[in-house]
Amino acid sequence: MAQTTAVPADGAIAEQIRHVERARLRALVAGDISTASELHAPDFQLVTPAGHVLSKDAYLQAIASGDINYVEWEPGSIDVRIHGNAAVIRYQATLEVIFKHRPVPRASYWHTDTYENADGQWQAVWSQATAIEQITQRPLP
Repeated sequence: MAQTTAVPADGAIAEQIRHVERARLRALVAGDISTASELHAPDFQLVTPAGHVLSKDAYLQAIASGDINYVEWEPGSIDVRIHGNAAVIRYQATLEVIFKHRPVPRASYWHTDTYENADGQWQAVWSQATAIEQITQRPLP
């Protein structure tokens, strides 16, 4: 079995990737399609919490049209694993979004994203969000 070596997540490259991810989130919340486009690879794909797959063009068009309107996207601590010119990040975030003019209640999600470095620029390639189910405690009978 082949061994892989991850670059330590506390280095300058990991911080650069965290910075790019936070900039990507700010651009998506602001509806800044120009900046968002630069931070997403041409073949970017998003897998939504509902299991739908969106291409870069479809995703950014949905934001530009207002079909997806991020009201808030606050990431927690971002874990980073780097393998050469690729990186995987994972974090929890609180999101509030309006989807097709319907408010989606503020909730927490896990995000897993892959990045690739092309010509010195880190870009998101794949992104997947998973809703964190809030389990309520029922009193014992």
